[in-house]
Amino acid sequence: MGALDFLSDYFSVSTPKKKRKPMQTVEIKVKMDCDGCERRVRNSVSNMSGVKEVEVNRKQSKVTVTGYVDRNKVLKKVQGTGKIAEFWPYIQYNLVAYPYVAQAYDRKAPSGYVKNTEQALPNPNDEKLTSLFSDDNPNACLIM
Repeated sequence: MGALDFLSDYFSVSTPKKKRKPMQTVEIKVKMDCDGCERRVRNSVSNMSGVKEVEVNRKQSKVTVTGYVDRNKVLKKVQGTGKIAEFWPYIQYNLVAYPYVAQAYDRKAPSGYVKNTEQALPNPNDEKLTSLFSDDNPNACLIM
């Protein structure tokens, strides 16, 4: 039995199976002015294979696609409608350590969101500075 399995790998007639894309959520920023724009974007994305759910929020200019899709293909499909589209550059301000840093603040961002920048993330070297002035450090008086 083992020899037949070994030889069947070399003489296989079937085609190799494609690897299934992982389930993911893709968020895209799209400028939409009217119901027609919203409908055009929704129809273009919902006809893709692997799409499970499409949510369009015209007020925030945001399209959320959930399914077994590729991020870049979803973006190209939305751009194919003639709209200017980019990946969603914002995150909720309560998830950021420093939401009011100049690089994170964006006037065009929807309320409750800031830009996702490295400046808004906590600095890993902050712990070193706080340990210099702690009560556990016997040399803390030398710095002052």
